[in-house]
Amino acid sequence: MIVAFSVSPAGGDSEGGVSEAVSRAIRVVRDSGLPNSTNAMFTNVEGEWDEVMDVVKRAVEAAGEGSPRVSLVLKADIRPGYDGQLDAKVERVEQRLEGGA
Repeated sequence: MIVAFSVSPAGGDSEGGVSEAVSRAIRVVRDSGLPNSTNAMFTNVEGEWDEVMDVVKRAVEAAGEGSPRVSLVLKADIRPGYDGQLDAKVERVEQRLEGGA
């Protein structure tokens, strides 16, 4: 499964602002050892359901330190039996773009 998520604290005076809170969340993801990537809008993480959801939960908790409220946007691609899709999905599109199809 691949999960794309975005997390942000709301309604608090968290020191360092949103970027500090988001950095704490991304650190949790990177320290998890699961395949992941981060872009301007989302952090993507790939693995089995329980391990991915545990990482998302811990990332939300990390982002929410010092805030009374946290916003979470989550999208999941649940495809049992497939690994390595975090990169493979992008590679398939890039191949089509290179081939002009």
